[in-house]
Amino acid sequence: MRIDIITVLPELLESPFSHSMMKRAQSKGLLEVHLHNLRKWAVNEYGQVDDYQYGGGAGMVMMCEPLVNATEELSTQRRYDEIIYLTPDGNMLDQKTANYFSLKENLLVICGHYKGVDERIREHFVTKEISIGDYVLSGGELAAAVLVDAIGRLIPGVLNDETSALFDSFQDNLVAPPVYTRPADFRGWKVPDILLSGDPKKIDDWRQEQSLRRTHERRPGLLKGDE
Repeated sequence: MRIDIITVLPELLESPFSHSMMKRAQSKGLLEVHLHNLRKWAVNEYGQVDDYQYGGGAGMVMMCEPLVNATEELSTQRRYDEIIYLTPDGNMLDQKTANYFSLKENLLVICGHYKGVDERIREHFVTKEISIGDYVLSGGELAAAVLVDAIGRLIPGVLNDETSALFDSFQDNLVAPPVYTRPADFRGWKVPDILLSGDPKKIDDWRQEQSLRRTHERRPGLLKGDE
């Protein structure tokens, strides 16, 4: 999989993709992440990519011309399955969406900044609009890091345990069950006996029961979709 990201702050994204699972995914050749500085397509020698809003109002807006030129140039090099714009009013990122994107081959991500992008970019180029939560960030870069991490870890071969991602929270509309590791008894706080039983069937049943209980207690809205 290849993910291209258009941003005015590429340096902000260098660290998240240079460590841990994302570094491993790239080292294995399973994922490519390419950062593109929008100022390469600036409208003048000063690197301008934003301008004042028509109609007045506080804050600058990312201009059409640089984003169109960037998107069209990159699109001549490969066909993108989706062009994603990160915005607070987009569809909420969830595990189902991450699964969907993880099956694609080429994704182009546009990071908004300032007051956002000229609406014509959204109308004529963007195919998916994604939000990571009902709050506002300074730009789309941190959201892009979250999106790529959520997608990248689902690519087969990225995780050491191929089945690990299948048991993540939200994969089946349930949150994950509690987990424990050694020692089995710490300060009198003991691991549930069932997990020490060595009986896979009983352990699976316990985990399913715990997932249902925890989801009902903490995220009951997830269960409503199954009713």
